[in-house]
Order: sequence, then structure tokens, then C-alpha cells
Amino acid sequence: MDINKIKTIADLKKSKYLNRSIKEELRSNLRDRLAKKEDTFAGIYGFEDTVIPDLERAILSKHNILFLGLRGQAKTRLARLMTDLLDDYIPTLADSEINDDPLNPISFEGKEIIKTLRDKAPLKWVHKSERYVEKLATPDVSVADLIGDVDPIKAASLKLPFSDERVIHFGLVPRAHRSIFVINELPDLQARIQVALFNMLQEGDLQIRGFKLRMPLDIQFVFTANPEDYTNRGSIITPLKDRIESQILTHYPTSIETARKITQQEAVIAPEVEDKIFVSEDMRDMIEMLSFEARNSEYIDEKSGVSARMSISGFENLVSTAERRMIINKDKNTSTRITDFWGVIPALTGKMELVYEGEQEGPYQVALSLINGVIEDKFLQFFPHPDKIKDGESDPYGILRHWFGDGNNVQLFNDEDDKSFRKKLDSIAGLKKLAQTKTKDKNELYYYMELILHGLSELNVVTKTIVDGELNFSDPFGDMLDEFK
Repeated sequence: MDINKIKTIADLKKSKYLNRSIKEELRSNLRDRLAKKEDTFAGIYGFEDTVIPDLERAILSKHNILFLGLRGQAKTRLARLMTDLLDDYIPTLADSEINDDPLNPISFEGKEIIKTLRDKAPLKWVHKSERYVEKLATPDVSVADLIGDVDPIKAASLKLPFSDERVIHFGLVPRAHRSIFVINELPDLQARIQVALFNMLQEGDLQIRGFKLRMPLDIQFVFTANPEDYTNRGSIITPLKDRIESQILTHYPTSIETARKITQQEAVIAPEVEDKIFVSEDMRDMIEMLSFEARNSEYIDEKSGVSARMSISGFENLVSTAERRMIINKDKNTSTRITDFWGVIPALTGKMELVYEGEQEGPYQVALSLINGVIEDKFLQFFPHPDKIKDGESDPYGILRHWFGDGNNVQLFNDEDDKSFRKKLDSIAGLKKLAQTKTKDKNELYYYMELILHGLSELNVVTKTIVDGELNFSDPFGDMLDEFK
């Protein structure tokens, strides 16, 4: 069907255009995709066996939908992706303000246009990207914002009394006729506003300052809510919740592999930087492990959740830390380091809701403890625990212990150039030999060398002190003797 040739209702009738509701439109297009085994919600990872099947069932059932889950669980993203299931274009009456169906107008203006022009009424074709309306619920949202109000200026200009329905200025919901309408954080809406929405969902009528209009709006409603909101800020009134036919529970990624796919898709890294900064696979895993560690931390409120944005922002900061060092030292390329994780801390502190014990520790110390915990976990994935080496077995850390025990120490600077940084690691007896048991790759070799150093510090084989961008590794017993002296 060539929409450029269909300019009036007469043309539309000749084309045998199929008129259907938005929910039927979504349902029909979803059926086609499922039959062809096409990806229905591209770019959503981790929901393939849980959330997406529930959402598909809701669309097939022509339900209004509530996504219920903690922050950063792709609730709004799922709602926005529903527009991909709409027809590319739909016809509307050209002079109607609410996307009136040319074959079945519901507004006063639309009916008047048909009555006056009949089949000569002009059409406008609306793309599916324009059929999505989103509103963030806040306590100050009013009935006028969502549904509408009497417009005295319109009444004066048209010389109409306030009793005439033509003086009504429609809000967001009527203007979303034949569209997807999304309200984020639904519990934040005042109860009286929720009642107005319920009345619209249940009865299909609008009540605006004494006007009661029967307007069978054709809207796919999608709501999002955080379970925390039910107790902390507000609640969804029972009649409205009952009218939303499908409530779909979202969740965080259950595996590091899935979390990495999300971060890789969402992180914004300049192309010229990607080519110059090497990030090992283990470093990418460690960024994701920070979020998993945070969700299990006793210092962080589990009811609030830890958004996937923590990993995304953390990865961006990790790369930017290496980029900054590369620019300062005028290096042509570099690799991310474990010391670069201290540059990730600002991406962590703003994304954690701390409990009382966490507030006592402070956000910086909590973030630091998360990083240290991830380093320890990653170290123990590759190397044995220093305290669990059995009698008779050779100690893989023996040479390192002796080197530090002889009073040697090493100072690493966050902004140190690669040549100097690697030279210092090479100077530690036994470190490179131990790292070579895991890799021969030059870039990964120094990652393992650094991992061993940081891992042993977390397990108290060596002491690590951090002062103003400088990390000092030394023998713990030597430090104790110095303090004693």
C-alpha cells in the first residue's frame, strides 16, 4: 500500500485499509514475529525465559501491563520497544488533535470534519515512533496534565460558553489515542489521579470540571513501579491495580555473562579509544562482579536494589581512567589496570542506597570494600588460598614472601606510565613466574601480576596502603615491627 497516494478518506476506502485497535495491532504483529521465530524484543538480555514470555502473553491477551521491579531492570526500555510491534504508519484525520481514526472518529472536531467534508476529508499518516507517550509520575501531576481542563482562552477566541465541550483542552491521555501510553513510577501518583485513570480504564469516559464525555479511547496502557514505592512513598490503589490485567515481575541479570552483554551494549566508549585501550576479559568480568557484590552487601539496602547502570558507568570510568593516564603520559596505547578501579569509585557511590551500617562506614569505604572483595574473589578463581596450602606442598608464594620479608617494597602510582609501571612489577621476585602459569600474552601477563599483588594484600600476605593516588605494597610483619619500634 503506497501511503503517498492515499490522501483522503475516499482514497483510504479504495485501498481496503484494515481498521483495527492498537491492542489488536500489537497482537497481530506479535503473532507474525512469533510464527517467523523472529526476535520480538531485540537488545533485551536475561529476560528470554522469564519476562519476555510473560510480556508476549500479555500482548496476545490484549492486556494493560504493569512492570514491577527494582530500578535499572529495563522496565521503561521494554515499554519503548513495544513500538516495534506497531504498524509502520496509520492514517489519522489531518485536522484532529487526538489522532482520530478517519473511519471511526471519536472527538467533536473529528466528527464535524467527517460531517462537513465526508470522503474528501484530508488524511495525515503517523509513524509508529510518534505513537508513544511517556509520563513520569510525580506528586504534582494533576488531572489537567493527564486528562484535560477547560481552556478559557479557547472559549474566548471561539466565542463559546464554558458549557460547550469544544472549550476543553485535552491532556496527555486523550492525545495518546491509538498510541502506547506509559506512566513510570505509578505509585507516586496521588490517589485521586489514580482514580481518574481507573475510571478511564474501566468506563471509557472522561470527567473534566463537570463535563462527562464518553470517549472510547484506544490506548495500550503500560505502567512501571518499584516494589519499594509501595511502602516508602505511596501505593497503587486497589481498583486500579485490579484493572491492570497483567503484572510482570522484572529482575536483575542472573549471570556475569548476561550482565556483560548489557554493559557492552549500553556503555558509550569513543571508537578511537576502544582501539587504543586493551581491556582483558577478566577486567570486564570484575566490573560486573561489583554489581553482584553490591546486591549482596550488608551495607547496601537490598530493597532499593543496585541498577545495571552501576556496571555501565563503572566500565566507562574504568576506560576513562586508562585514557586519562595515556594522555598524561603521551602513550600511544595502554591496558586497563586493577589500580584503575579506584577511578571507578565515583560511578559506584551514587548508585547505592546505604543502610545504617553503610552510612556509618561512608559511601567511599563501602565502594572500596566492594572493589577489594571482587579482587579477592577473582584472585581465588586462579590461585590457591595462601592459608590453605597443605603441608608438604610447595608454596607458590614462597619467593614473594621472602622478597617482601627481606624489607623490599614497591610503590605503584595511579598515573604512572606503562614502562615504569611494568618495570616495578618485574622487579618483584617470583611475581612474573607465577603469572606465567596462567598466560603468556603480554597484556594479560601484567594483569595477572597485578592481580596476584592485590590478591595477596587482601589475604594479608602483603600489606597495601593507599595514600593520594599511591599504592605501597610491603611486608606486614616488617610494618608491625616498625610500629613496635
